[in-house]
Amino acid sequence: MQLSQPQVSNSRTASVSRTTGETDVSVTLNLDGEGNCDAQTGIPFLDHMIHQIASHGLFDLNVKATGDIEIDDHHTNEDVGITLGKAFAQALSDRKGIYRFGHFIAPLDEALIQVALDFSGRPHLSYGLEIPTQRVGTYDTQLVREFFVAVVNHSQMTLHIRQLDGINSHHIIEATFKAFARSLRGAVEIDPRRSGQIPSSKGVL
Repeated sequence: MQLSQPQVSNSRTASVSRTTGETDVSVTLNLDGEGNCDAQTGIPFLDHMIHQIASHGLFDLNVKATGDIEIDDHHTNEDVGITLGKAFAQALSDRKGIYRFGHFIAPLDEALIQVALDFSGRPHLSYGLEIPTQRVGTYDTQLVREFFVAVVNHSQMTLHIRQLDGINSHHIIEATFKAFARSLRGAVEIDPRRSGQIPSSKGVL
């Protein structure tokens, strides 16, 4: 496996590549973007969800991936999550001045999803989705959890996902990604009262 050295600038951007024997993934991210997105992972439903992250988080996000999807989508799905998590970690750098915490409840028709997150430096996922079908289109819905596990571990965030209502698999998953995006947006924005300080009583995250 080869992992490029992430490139980070003062404008809170990152570019990360990850190459393994199974996948080749590249992600560029601008935290202070306008919601522009180009997602080409070879997994159409995952591309659709990445667009939700960019659009509702107001991030400029470019994700390109090739992988062994002739076997299944698992490796590509996971490695996209890993690379995206690394991009968030690097774009945030030492996390000075950010709000750190984010929370949002997103409705999508009958589905209602609550997401709360903390860029704590301590990876943890509490996952409470009950998705009623095994697939949405060709996408295995078990991979939703695997995607968030990968993002959490490599961005070093604490993430809680709760399903408050919902019976349609597509609605449940899409509402989750929208709530995640809005929670991210709130957490990474600059708090003008922080004066560039690390948002922790310990002085470090």
